[in-house]
Amino acid sequence: MTASHTAEITGLYRYPIKGLTPERLSRVSLRVGQTLPADRRYAIENGPSGFNPEAPEWKPKIQFLMLARNERLAALDSRFDDETNVLTIRKDGQIVASGDLETAAGRAAIEAYFTENFQPELKGPPKILSGRDHSFSDVARKVVSIINLNSVRAIETMLGGVAVHPLRFRANLYVKGWPAWSELDLVGQTLAIGQARLKVIKRIVRCPATNVDPETAKRDLEIPPTLSRHLGHMDCGIYAEVIEGGDVGVGDVVAVEQPKLV
Repeated sequence: MTASHTAEITGLYRYPIKGLTPERLSRVSLRVGQTLPADRRYAIENGPSGFNPEAPEWKPKIQFLMLARNERLAALDSRFDDETNVLTIRKDGQIVASGDLETAAGRAAIEAYFTENFQPELKGPPKILSGRDHSFSDVARKVVSIINLNSVRAIETMLGGVAVHPLRFRANLYVKGWPAWSELDLVGQTLAIGQARLKVIKRIVRCPATNVDPETAKRDLEIPPTLSRHLGHMDCGIYAEVIEGGDVGVGDVVAVEQPKLV
């Protein structure tokens, strides 16, 4: 990819509770070595995981309620308020649970909803987890995930013209302007977005969560197998680490920074 191949941010999202509703942002401040603020700040433990909030360590996503196995999560409309720490969950337009996730009573209210409504998927009592500035990401490092919308369009072609909602990929940044799949060659390179710099560290290997329609909560596509058949791998999107902080927002240009000549 050359310097002329720039992209534009068309969507910016965070996911305060792993597996629940994405929240659209217009602008956000990125900090070195951190995720988007409050991204995957909480998770819903599905049976004992051994997670210690006083000494938080990464755990595999199988320990939590997640779309890869629990597609019914997509039928819930959740909103998290940063000022009050209150999570409100709606289903079919009606509030079904609400609680302050930083209080025992608030967490209990949310946990009670999942206890009652997510049998027999539960492996044990559901529990709201958080830990300092821990992020319940699918990978151990704190990253920003990026999806190239032209790659999503290419998947639609592979599927015979079936529409693919970009939010199936639950990315932080959605960009347009790069040729399809060219982002996969950016591992090791640095992206410049205003004053912010992000080092691309890894391709994203897609899991069955992408098969779930985020609007209907139906498991209606087979995206990872389709990628494997057509490309020989199941990669779509990239993870990047913030190496220089700064504000980023919808409409900002994403440029591949060229190595400085010595």
